[in-house]
Amino acid sequence: MTSHHQTMPTWWHLVVAERIVLASRSPRRVQLLAELGVEPLVDSADVDETPHVNEDPVAYVRRVAIDKARRVAQRHADATVIAADTTVDIDGRILGQPADLNEARSMLRSLSARTHRVHTAVVVINSEGEASDVVTSLVTFQPLDDETLEWYLATGESVGKAGAYAVQGQGSVLVERVQGSMSNVVGLPLACAARLLGLQAPPDTAR
Repeated sequence: MTSHHQTMPTWWHLVVAERIVLASRSPRRVQLLAELGVEPLVDSADVDETPHVNEDPVAYVRRVAIDKARRVAQRHADATVIAADTTVDIDGRILGQPADLNEARSMLRSLSARTHRVHTAVVVINSEGEASDVVTSLVTFQPLDDETLEWYLATGESVGKAGAYAVQGQGSVLVERVQGSMSNVVGLPLACAARLLGLQAPPDTAR
């Protein structure tokens, strides 16, 4: 009988050799990390996500992601902590998670038939230090008529989503095109996360 030895890629050995903590309760980010072979311990951080007056959207997501990572790292000194924060940027205005359906409606109307930016900051802290980066994708919306807008609001997907939509769900029908990383729009740019974690991302996850 012939024995076949399979050589596992570098990224797999790195993942199983250390404990990785995700500083987020987002199921989307857990699922995205799973595509890299990472099964993290989830320990979300309770930080103030209120934008500062006139704060730049990129500076905002980086600040919040750093706050999350540092808060959780205090509880897991022996682990690698990864945190992320995502926001929608239209004309330099930060669109976070809507407080209610009225705000969600207003956000979606502001995005209709226009191109906006989605920024995700990723931060990794471990015994070697702290590293961070911000990835930006461009998302163009279809023109939204009232019927489509009210249908989407009724799905409930707007709740808890930056910009009041989920591109990986029924919100995909609102989107005409995405330029850049799709996983970034979902909430965690995989190529960036793999690089900061020190992993060699498999070709089918580098998106």
